[in-house]
Amino acid sequence: MTVVHSYFNSEKLNYHDLVCKNLKRSHEKKLFMIFLTLEALHCRFYNEIGSGDLFIGVFKMTKIMIVEDSEDIRKLLRDHLEKYGYETVAATDFTSILEIFLQEKPDLALLDINLPAYDGYYWCRQIRQHSTCPIIFISARSGEMDQVMAIENGGDDYIEKPFSYEVVLAKIKGQIRRAFGEYAVKQGEKVIEFEGVQLFVERFELHCRNEKLELSKKESKLLEVLLERGEKVTSRDRLMEKTWETDTFVDENTLNVYITRIRKKLRSMDVPFSIESVRGEGYQLRTKS
Repeated sequence: MTVVHSYFNSEKLNYHDLVCKNLKRSHEKKLFMIFLTLEALHCRFYNEIGSGDLFIGVFKMTKIMIVEDSEDIRKLLRDHLEKYGYETVAATDFTSILEIFLQEKPDLALLDINLPAYDGYYWCRQIRQHSTCPIIFISARSGEMDQVMAIENGGDDYIEKPFSYEVVLAKIKGQIRRAFGEYAVKQGEKVIEFEGVQLFVERFELHCRNEKLELSKKESKLLEVLLERGEKVTSRDRLMEKTWETDTFVDENTLNVYITRIRKKLRSMDVPFSIESVRGEGYQLRTKS
């Protein structure tokens, strides 16, 4: 595929001309058919063909990161996924999962729960502070609470061992479609602005003047709710409902801890507003005089 990409990139062919005018020589036709076949089987659009009409490197194979401490299962998963055209990267240093993830930038992660050093729940939370890519847990744990904890800690799906490879493939395809393909939300990046401060919701980033502050997923969600309300009072119940999005009981002390963390981060940036408690009601943003 790299050879085909290099060929088209070096020629910088107009897409219409490529199809209609520049396929006179037989080897060009063969290259183009190979390219289309690869796209149809195992590739995905990453960039749209824009007004410049340059057909340059618009396809990329889906990369799957496998975090599984069983060497046999890890190898079987890699072999099966690569057989169906996926690019795979398998983590073997289980103390550096986040570093490997940030370096490899996978499109989806398969994550075991029982891992050396830290469990899969921990690594899922760490990843969620940097990425919203789909995460599927694969575990021998079959309890309902294990599945609930997987979702609560940021996972998107759960597969029990022993598993069917067909089920794994189907779930991967489903998550990829929802995140990047035909079922993905077609909209620009969501940015909320208040008093000159911008929250980039999908990135979990807060920008103020020339400073950038990284947030956890929950911190970002809490700030999103507060910034959308502005100086209106937001009840504690509303904050917990919007942030945790679950019917599972959430201790109010948990909300207090997150609010304290956010306040500390906001002070470090010297933003022009503060989060104030409204007794018996909730919280509101108050601009500094």
